[in-house]
Amino acid sequence: MAELLYRLGFGSSRRPWTVIGSWLLVLALAIGGLLAFGGTLTNSITIPGTPTSQVTDRLQEEFPEAANGAGTVVFRTDDGSDLTAEQEQQVSDLLTEVEGIEGVDSILDPFATEEQKASGAQDLEEGRAELEEGRQQLEDGQAQLDEAVAQAEDAQAQLDAGIEQLEAGQAQLDEARAQAESAGSPAAMMAQLEQQQAALDAQREQLEAGQAQLDEGNAEIESNQATLDSSATEIQDGETELAQGEQMLALTEDYSTVSEDGTTAVGSVTFTAPMLEIDQAVKDEVVATLTDADLSGVEVLPANDLSQAIPSIVGPAEVVGLVIAAIVLFIMLGTIVAAGLPILTALIGVGIGAAGALAFSGLIDMLSVTPVLGLMLGLAVGIDYALFIINRHRRQLKDGVALHESIGLATGTSGNAVVFAGLTVVVALSALNVTGIPFLGLMGTVGAVCVTLAVLIAITLLPALLGLAKHRVLSKKERAAADAMVAAATRTVGTGKHTASPQEVEASRPAARTAPKPMSNLRAVLTSVVSVAVLAVIAIPFFSMRLGLPDGASEPPESASHQAYQTIGEKFGEGRNGPLVVTADLPEGLSDSEITDQQIAVAQELQDVDHVTSVVPAAVSEDNGMAMFQVIPAEGPNAVSTEELVHTLRASDLSEAGLQAENLAVAGNTSGFVDVAEKLADALPLYLGVVVGLSLIIMVVVFRSLLVPLVATGGFILSAFASMGGVVAIYQWGWLAPIFQVHNPAPILAFLPTILVGVLFGLAMDYQLFVSSGMREAYAHGSPAKVAVQQGLHAGRSVVIAAAIIMISVFGGFVFSESAMIQPIGFGLAFGVLVDAFIVRLLLVPSLMHLFGDAAWWLPKWLDRILPNVDVEGSSLERSHGYSDPELAAADGSEAGSAADAESETEPAAEDSARV
Repeated sequence: MAELLYRLGFGSSRRPWTVIGSWLLVLALAIGGLLAFGGTLTNSITIPGTPTSQVTDRLQEEFPEAANGAGTVVFRTDDGSDLTAEQEQQVSDLLTEVEGIEGVDSILDPFATEEQKASGAQDLEEGRAELEEGRQQLEDGQAQLDEAVAQAEDAQAQLDAGIEQLEAGQAQLDEARAQAESAGSPAAMMAQLEQQQAALDAQREQLEAGQAQLDEGNAEIESNQATLDSSATEIQDGETELAQGEQMLALTEDYSTVSEDGTTAVGSVTFTAPMLEIDQAVKDEVVATLTDADLSGVEVLPANDLSQAIPSIVGPAEVVGLVIAAIVLFIMLGTIVAAGLPILTALIGVGIGAAGALAFSGLIDMLSVTPVLGLMLGLAVGIDYALFIINRHRRQLKDGVALHESIGLATGTSGNAVVFAGLTVVVALSALNVTGIPFLGLMGTVGAVCVTLAVLIAITLLPALLGLAKHRVLSKKERAAADAMVAAATRTVGTGKHTASPQEVEASRPAARTAPKPMSNLRAVLTSVVSVAVLAVIAIPFFSMRLGLPDGASEPPESASHQAYQTIGEKFGEGRNGPLVVTADLPEGLSDSEITDQQIAVAQELQDVDHVTSVVPAAVSEDNGMAMFQVIPAEGPNAVSTEELVHTLRASDLSEAGLQAENLAVAGNTSGFVDVAEKLADALPLYLGVVVGLSLIIMVVVFRSLLVPLVATGGFILSAFASMGGVVAIYQWGWLAPIFQVHNPAPILAFLPTILVGVLFGLAMDYQLFVSSGMREAYAHGSPAKVAVQQGLHAGRSVVIAAAIIMISVFGGFVFSESAMIQPIGFGLAFGVLVDAFIVRLLLVPSLMHLFGDAAWWLPKWLDRILPNVDVEGSSLERSHGYSDPELAAADGSEAGSAADAESETEPAAEDSARV
């Protein structure tokens, strides 16, 4: 690998314009892809397969319109006075104007809504009065009818008595007639009997007429009774409907769109498609229409769900961080050219990486922080990797090595270390895909690509630029000293091999450093104990960490979204900022009234749950199979009580309350926050295991040791916990909040711990590599283990310190980003690098390595035989090219350095000989 990189660096320095042109072409293609295929980024974090996403998918099927995006807008008076009728009309007119924008489906006018609510209440009151009046009329009619029935019954009794008397008289008359006929009574008597019969017949006719009249009256009574019964049924139905309406009104009593004090109103805008599918231009036009409106005495505040803008990838703070990095580079490297090359190559790398990533944003959903993370990493590692190579190149030039030979050697030695360091970071970032969380895997992939680009640019483009820069990476004084060094040696053109005698070369070089004395055992123990104690104390806040996602309260205080969030919380209650969508399955075969009864019963059951302020029955699906409710929690979306409420609702069993509805489910942004946080927390142990396992294998191969990788990993765990402890202390507890512009301490960004683990592990292993590789090289050259620790530390600490400061500067620039998601990421990475580089790698690790002594480099013989020799330090390349790094010259004494020079030949660079 080292020889291959040597050739690559040497060839790039000899053909710089070919390499430069190739990378510029790649940059142009990436920008072209961005312009042709770039889409819109999103701030919405979702994970497929969570309970919230499953309910959301079903809601889209059952309630298609509910899937459309919606945003909230707050209207409040400037002076805290009540909204006047004129102002209310202006607000209504403005919302009507917004409704006319293409892409807007409908609006909710807060005043019209309140009027409808008041009108509904008035209708219920009037309905109740009419119902009571109808019931009274029904009772009066029933009383009259009952009286008529009683009279009819009396008349019927009189008729029945008359009929009975008539029948008795008829019987007597018939008996008398029979006796008269048998006795042969005279005609006069028979005539008298006939007269009596005629009288009875006349009486019968009167009775029959009376019965007919009475039957007619009974029929009328029955008809009137049926009418009264029908009216009673109608009144009963009306009573049921009225009771349902009153119960619905009672449920929505605490839910209003105008505040109690009359100073604030909340409206909403619903789009024609889901929020992710709405063109940003449409949302921008809606926000512009709202914010540009000139409403007398009324502020218009679009809420976070409507006005949240995609943060810019680079801002002023990030530029300041880059400037600080440039200053550090200039101080360390001494020339503007040398300091500018790392920044130039890093910018080209992140330009390709960011543009390439954004080119795919039109094809896949990409979180707005994804390209920013790639930018962070690309800049940080791009500058550091270039620094490692340039620093090695400068040392070699000052040591008299010819230009192109030096570039090749620097690429083959430090570049080899850069490749393995980059490989560790890429492994850590790529492993984010094993979490099974798409947006997190995409972030890892983009970051890994940016780091890969930084490595490729460091071993190709940087050597090309160094070839063009020639010796301008050295100051004039350094160039003069290098000229004197070169003049002391002779080189043969073409072969590139040294021909000077060992004595001449050794005399021309600066004296090798005396091997430093190892630290005392007491100092090593104290340093180790104090370092661990400091990291442990810093990590204490980590154990109270809560995970969540940013809400409107996390936005800048001066932003409309933050003010809207605060106003809603103050005027309507914190829970209005984080409503829950709750669904319940309804049984089949229910009537409309029974469905309404179930809605009310479920809503009342939800109303009785702890931490619930109000419940609004929202809708029933077309097939009457699902009911949807809006539940307003007592506190905001990131509150502990709200998280508990989500779990309580999901665990509720409606059948225990005697309800027919079942399968209570929860959706909405707030429950999505809870699900995302839990999913990410569950994925962290698996991810950490994969990353640590793979990286341990890499480090065992690189360092050919079992203990060094374990020490490196243990140190990383301490620094990771300390880093997250610092994040919790500032962003959750609110310590030093004014300094870091934390105006609303809140739960930690849900995916931050995973990102921190991945990125910091890769960077920590970078620093471990650049410190321990020098120790390994010195130990391999024959130095005692404890002396080798000091030699490696002295050789690598300056570049590690500079690299760490640069990374802290770059990451620190993002601490003051406008995005609430980016700020804690920037701080976590900057603080993590700070504690890992300066406490773990430069204090703790050397102390432990000193205490372990020779055991630190122990490796079982069977494992030593099967492991490949990657030679990350490039020692074999140095020997083959007759060069010995003076930084480690004292490792095996000056004799070893002279012997190496005695074996050296000449360098392959014709123009270098011309310099001699």
